[in-house]
Amino acid sequence: MSNQPLASKNEPVIKCDSVYKIFGDNTQRLMQENNNSIDVEKFKNEGCIFGVNGASFEVHKGEMLVVMGLSGSGKSTLLRCISRLTDTTAGKIFIDGENLLEMNSKELIELRRNKMGMVFQSFALLPHKTVLENIAFPLQVKGMSTAQSIERAAAMVELVSLGGRENYFPRQLSGGQQQRVGIARSLAVEPDIWFLDEPFSALDPLIRKEMQDEFLRLQGLLNKTILFVTHDFDEALRLADRIAIMKDGVIEQIDTPANIVLNPATEYVAKFTNEVPREKVLKCEDVMEKQDKEAKTSTITVAAEAIIETVAEAVLNESKPVTVVNKKGKTVGVLNRKSIIHVLFGENAH
Repeated sequence: MSNQPLASKNEPVIKCDSVYKIFGDNTQRLMQENNNSIDVEKFKNEGCIFGVNGASFEVHKGEMLVVMGLSGSGKSTLLRCISRLTDTTAGKIFIDGENLLEMNSKELIELRRNKMGMVFQSFALLPHKTVLENIAFPLQVKGMSTAQSIERAAAMVELVSLGGRENYFPRQLSGGQQQRVGIARSLAVEPDIWFLDEPFSALDPLIRKEMQDEFLRLQGLLNKTILFVTHDFDEALRLADRIAIMKDGVIEQIDTPANIVLNPATEYVAKFTNEVPREKVLKCEDVMEKQDKEAKTSTITVAAEAIIETVAEAVLNESKPVTVVNKKGKTVGVLNRKSIIHVLFGENAH
């Protein structure tokens, strides 16, 4: 292991380079025959199935990449490859500049224990242990003393707003509360990288929305590097810094939520975006225009990160362009009524 510092702003925390995961009895033979190069059509004709097909992307420190796709698209397989729960057929995966696929078992265990946290759809809580004991358990596995692990677990209980339920058993908790315990347990080990595979999909819609809010709150506090898998496009739009949309193992598009909604790269991606109310996704900064120094502007201002839905009425009531300001109060552009109408009513708006 190198002594490099954690990934700098420029060096990605996770880097995937032409990652393939191919299922099928013929895979190994075909790899040998082809000198480890992959002819997708040939492999498919021989009955191979591509779980992940040539995935290349980077995730930077503090970024939340949501991998989205329908059932069978390869999103969970990709996550399992990056956490090395599944062996990759070909390609390279780097974690903080270290080649994940060259690590031996000892190095891999070390990496998982100290850098990675995982939350899955099934809560997998130990039924005979209390909330506190469930959260403390992975810390004790790492060799932390009981007293220290319980103290750390108690802090995690507060972090996920479960105070007062420390001594409950899993069966005494609701689904949302159980999922909070799962999240607290994975955060207790203070991972740099957090993998979440459909963590909220077993919850009913109301609790799911609450958990998304809770998750965004936690990320605001902790600024983890996150790979989050979901089949729910609305969830992806709410949570993601960037979204990777997968189909048949291929990443069809990887971009910000706004760019995916405004500029879908393929017909498949466009199907997801057709139903999306743009005003609920796009921010002022996504549709603002450059300021014309000569032109007069309205007396009101709007924040660059404000969602269009929250400012639309105010902007439409102004005859002059409205100034858009960043967090420091600096002018970064203007919003015209025309832009708002275009967002609300689409291509045909005049």
